[in-house]
Amino acid sequence: MVGYHVSDANSYIVVTGGGVEDVKIVKKAWVHPWQKANVISISPFDFEIALQAMTIEKLQFSLPAVFTIGPDDEPSALRKYAMLLTGNADGTPASRGATPTQTGRAHVQTIVKGIIEGETRVIVSGMTMEEIFKERQMFKTKIIENVQTELDQFGLRIYNANVKELQDTPGSEYFQFLSRKAHEGASNQAKVDVANARMIGEIGEAEKRGRTRQEISKIDAQTAVLETQRKSEKATADAELSTTQTKLNMQIKLAQIQASRQAESRDAELQRDVEIQRAEMELERMRATDVVQSKIKRESAQQVADAKFYTDTKGADGTLYKQKQDAEAAYYRATKEAEATFFAKRKEAEGITEMAKAYGQMATVLGGPQGLLQYMMLQNNTYEKLAKANAIAINGLQPKISVWTTGAEGAADASAPIRNLFQSLPPLLSTIQEQTGILPPSWMAQMPPQVDSAALVKKSKNATVNGDGGPH
Repeated sequence: MVGYHVSDANSYIVVTGGGVEDVKIVKKAWVHPWQKANVISISPFDFEIALQAMTIEKLQFSLPAVFTIGPDDEPSALRKYAMLLTGNADGTPASRGATPTQTGRAHVQTIVKGIIEGETRVIVSGMTMEEIFKERQMFKTKIIENVQTELDQFGLRIYNANVKELQDTPGSEYFQFLSRKAHEGASNQAKVDVANARMIGEIGEAEKRGRTRQEISKIDAQTAVLETQRKSEKATADAELSTTQTKLNMQIKLAQIQASRQAESRDAELQRDVEIQRAEMELERMRATDVVQSKIKRESAQQVADAKFYTDTKGADGTLYKQKQDAEAAYYRATKEAEATFFAKRKEAEGITEMAKAYGQMATVLGGPQGLLQYMMLQNNTYEKLAKANAIAINGLQPKISVWTTGAEGAADASAPIRNLFQSLPPLLSTIQEQTGILPPSWMAQMPPQVDSAALVKKSKNATVNGDGGPH
């Protein structure tokens, strides 16, 4: 080894001996007889490990990983590496025939493996399985940082660390269950998406049908208004207008009832589809629950609850949208009904006004309001109706009529008023007795005995007028 030495590009020469304090690391150097020179390689090397670790939840798993590690190309790091890791594991110098990349590699890998296993177990013992899955990059970073801290004292550097997929240890099926759960979750989500797409399509179809019915109702309402206008112009009586309005109201109510029944039928169909989908999802959740552990049961139940909430939310949105469309259609129909009613009343008022003008002109022709009144009474047979009503009113009354006179009028007699008064008392009292049955006091007059009713009727029918002044 005495002479001038030059190292390869990926190597360094480590010189020890006389004239050198500790070690000297160079690319080229003269080596004297009292000195020793060794070549160290700084090429990184790969090695795989399958670490058995346990999480904070006491779940065991296998962590396959591949690390690329090599000496750090810094003077202080190379000094540590040359002093601590060159040579064999038992402290003997490496054989002179060994290549630089082979020198001490088995010893170095054993040390590095022990550091990696120790630091990884420390990190994993403080994390849950969920954190390891979700924070994969952070987990990898923690391992690299902690291992690098330990490797710094040996002058080594981690160039790359590849953490593979976690695996079950013998006798454990945790990851197998998680894979099955993910598959079931994706299948359930696909079913939910299909049901959602079907719901959107049905809602769109119902919306188009609703708009079609609205346009038809609008055209029907406009047609009805035009028909009402034409009929109101030709109508001469209020009966025709009332009949037309009644028909329109009946048609609108029938249309409203039909639309309401169709909406209720469609809503029942949608509710049935939602219940079917909900039952299928519940069945899948129960199947998954029978084969997984308690934690997987909780997560599956959470997914089913989320799917149910999403389905209920979309169903409520669809119901709200349908109710909104129905309310707008009802408002439009009510507006058109109000416009038709207003137009009919206005035409009715115009007709009454024209009739009043015609009656005014007729009153002028007939000589005034009295003539118009008599004409209308004759036109409507009012006199005949009054006579008929009076006849019906007195029919069967059998009135009693008494007629008497008190003498010739015009005689010049001072005692005539007194005489006439006393002459009128007997027939007056007799009439009161005959018609009411009431007798005057005995001190006033003595009345003859009362005859039967048949005689009174006969007497009333055969009543005569006394021209001499005496009553009959």
